[in-house]
Amino acid sequence: QESMHAYAANVYTTVIEELMKGKQRKFIAVEQEFFRLWWDMVATDTQKQQVHHLLQEGRLEFVIGGQVMHDEAVTLIDDQILQLTEGHGFLYETFGFRPQFSWHVDPFGASATTPTLFALAGFNAHLISRIDYDLKADMQKNKKLQFVWQGSPSLSARQEIFTHVMDQYSYCTPSQLPFSNRSGFFWNGFATFPDPPKDGVYPNMSLPVTDANLHLYAQTMVANIKERAAWFRTGEVLWPWGCDKQFFNASVQYSNMDLLVDYINKHSAEFGVTVQYATVSEYFQAVYSRNLTWEIRDSQDFLPYSTEPFQAWTGFYTSRSTLKGIARRASSLLYAGESFFTQYVWKHPEGSICKCKALKQLQSLRWAVSEVQHHDGITGTESPKVKDMYMNNLMYGMFNVKKLMASIIFDINNAKKDGEVYSSVYTKGSGKPDVDLYVVVYNPLAWNITTFVTVSVSSEAMSVYDELGYSVPAQVQSSVESPSTYDLYILVAISGLSYRKYSIKPLDGKQSAFIGSSIKYKRRDLTRAGQQSQQLFPVVNSCYQIVFDQNTNLMHSITDRETNQTVQFTQEFLEYHVNGDTKKGPISDNYLFAPNASAVPVSKAVGLEVMSGNLMTEIRQYFYSNVTSQDYIYAVYTRLYSVPEGYDGKLLCRRIEQEYSVGPLELNREAVLRTSTNLNTRQLLYTDNNGYQMQKRPFKAYVNNTVARNYYPMVQTAYIEDDTTRLMLLAERAHGVSSQGNGQVEVMLHRRLWNNLQWDLSNNLTLNDSSVVRPVIWLILGTKAVTNTLYRTSGLALEHRPVVMFGALSGDKPKLPRQLQQNSVHDLPVTVPPNLHLQTLSIPGWRYSSNHTEQVRSIYMGEQKQGDADFSRVLLRIRHLYEVGEDPVLSQPVMVDLKALLKGLGSVMAVEERSLTGTWDVNTLERWKWKTAQYPSKRFFKSTETSEDFIVTVHPKEIRTFFVYFQVQ
Repeated sequence: QESMHAYAANVYTTVIEELMKGKQRKFIAVEQEFFRLWWDMVATDTQKQQVHHLLQEGRLEFVIGGQVMHDEAVTLIDDQILQLTEGHGFLYETFGFRPQFSWHVDPFGASATTPTLFALAGFNAHLISRIDYDLKADMQKNKKLQFVWQGSPSLSARQEIFTHVMDQYSYCTPSQLPFSNRSGFFWNGFATFPDPPKDGVYPNMSLPVTDANLHLYAQTMVANIKERAAWFRTGEVLWPWGCDKQFFNASVQYSNMDLLVDYINKHSAEFGVTVQYATVSEYFQAVYSRNLTWEIRDSQDFLPYSTEPFQAWTGFYTSRSTLKGIARRASSLLYAGESFFTQYVWKHPEGSICKCKALKQLQSLRWAVSEVQHHDGITGTESPKVKDMYMNNLMYGMFNVKKLMASIIFDINNAKKDGEVYSSVYTKGSGKPDVDLYVVVYNPLAWNITTFVTVSVSSEAMSVYDELGYSVPAQVQSSVESPSTYDLYILVAISGLSYRKYSIKPLDGKQSAFIGSSIKYKRRDLTRAGQQSQQLFPVVNSCYQIVFDQNTNLMHSITDRETNQTVQFTQEFLEYHVNGDTKKGPISDNYLFAPNASAVPVSKAVGLEVMSGNLMTEIRQYFYSNVTSQDYIYAVYTRLYSVPEGYDGKLLCRRIEQEYSVGPLELNREAVLRTSTNLNTRQLLYTDNNGYQMQKRPFKAYVNNTVARNYYPMVQTAYIEDDTTRLMLLAERAHGVSSQGNGQVEVMLHRRLWNNLQWDLSNNLTLNDSSVVRPVIWLILGTKAVTNTLYRTSGLALEHRPVVMFGALSGDKPKLPRQLQQNSVHDLPVTVPPNLHLQTLSIPGWRYSSNHTEQVRSIYMGEQKQGDADFSRVLLRIRHLYEVGEDPVLSQPVMVDLKALLKGLGSVMAVEERSLTGTWDVNTLERWKWKTAQYPSKRFFKSTETSEDFIVTVHPKEIRTFFVYFQVQ
């Protein structure tokens, strides 16, 4: 909002005005969030007509067209797709416009997921800028800044995309003038906050172009163009004009630019150059028509990113861990809310909930989750007040979606509208013993799941029953959070996209929940531990035996009971001490990680408590700075689950769940959890790109900053392995991760920093984050074959844990209403095989026509449908989770009968296969085919075939997008 007021609204207002004044002028724009705010709040009818006109002429061009320019390192593929779809839906509905080029100039490093997503969205070319400085210099020298990128090893040539890396000058005009000590080319100066200057005079306005300096200005520009031309294979040079926060006073920009452009073209024989205003598509069209043969780049990404020897941009992988965690919780709640609402609309056409209001509630969270994917959002590289805005928008959207889900349950079950039933939705319940509490648990995944949900209760004596009054396995024990409350773990088994209802009652003499018993061990002094012989004790379930050493209270080893393989296994917290004084050397900040030296162990004493029960054992370790310290500085809660007969406990048994408590840290400390094993990993680490595909990360030695440059983002998955055994880590938020030694993996959990770099201070980017963070990581240890079958489903099970909603029944209503008993037990679940993921099931609400000719015509004739959203179109995405050849069974293509898959929602009447964001019919989408040595003939690229009769075959790593229409009841 401040940016809109200070400059962003003026960008659109003045650029549109200037474009109308000169046919030769062009402009490109990316983020839809700013544009939509301008369109909805600022633009006049005349300006709106002018935008339509300029888009038709191709002089205003939207590139990328998502809500934001998303970060590539720490975002989840689902959220990247969401924010892209959100922006594309608006552009297509409003203008019939479909972006076909990218301009990903500012994210800090480039992921290999992005080229695949942009290809799936129908793009013809991709453009990036921020890659490692030494790699860029090398590519520049050898004219290799342009290539055809096959971002996915499994989709390879089918979803490849031509990629342009910007040269060393990146995306801003170079502002140095050899003939003046004033800057050049930035005639509108720099934006001022919070208000634009009254007199229109901005700071740092560049030297204006005059008759006296016109020739010198032109020489400066031509010299830079020629310098760049030497780095590319074709005679076209992309010369970006602008930078961050520019063009808010477009008249002064264009009037100076016009003079230069005209002068150079009048003297083109002398300069050897002609210049013209262009859009990104014109530039790529020119390069494409040269018909050259391009090198292929494989699926290797461009992470991490360094700008100079001591500037490794690997700190932001962890910065603002709380925001990263909330952003992911919000994303997963949105995922649940979308499918819950879609099912409600189609299964309960007579329902009383206002669909338009419901869609607005979902949209508030779609917008918030989209917005935080910005490369200065979820990255943690914003000032505290902007972080607070992201948080507030996320919390507001989450509140709306929880409210919607509660009211849907309320409505389905025809509960008394004024009664207590379903009257409240919390994330944590707090049942008073005199009131029966019930929980409704929704499984948002399209698989049957067996897992535990946790409810906070006020007494140990509890029983849990399902809809039919049968007793449900549960365990209750004193809470980690506070000694006066208890954690009740309920074992739930729920089919795909279904919910179950459980009532929790104070003990009535019948079977009760197991009560976990506690053993507290003496706090151990680690400095003296080496002098005693080990005293080992095991904690066991049917998959693992975890052994602890009573002398240190630390973990000692883990045995995989299936293979009887034992791995030495220790965990410790360490801190990197970093410098905050620019006079003393490199600094760490929101973006950068610059450790002074190796990480230092933080704790000299460890306390241990073991809570054991029939369903779960929880090992609580408390780390103190010394034996006499009052308060612990770190804690780990390790949970090992046992599943009773009759339940499918494969995933549950196989995961070792760890929750950490970290903080508040001291200033200029970066906290890591280091796990050391005796696996001979040769220091090779694997981490994921955006929860979509894995990257191999061999340890690299550098002259400087080796520790920081070997940090990588883990969005969902990381692992280390030797020839037989793999240790897998699954995360519910992004972290920096590294292997700094053989058999080791360390995860950065938290950072607290302060520095005196002027730029950081003036933008309030010092990351003095005094919070306590509580991330969760699941560990899976086993053979490669076993972990292969588990990690995709487990990662999604962690991402999309069941949504728990609470209500209270007052004591005189022991019986549930009849409909409640009937409901979810007999509903048809929505289920896909374990190598597929139902990525999206939602009602977008777009009013556009699927027929492009019709859509363009209705916009042109001013006949677009206004008013209510369209509830008849359901958006469905299915993703294959495996790579070609990754697993003998799970890597096979899968045939899906869409009619059968969705029969629980109704009778499928029609299916249209669409591009990733829905704006193209795949049968009419023809992407440019760039010539490569692999495919010498240049041809347009057709998408995958769709079959008749609603049966589709989904191949490894494909993401298939459909519009589905049901028979109206």
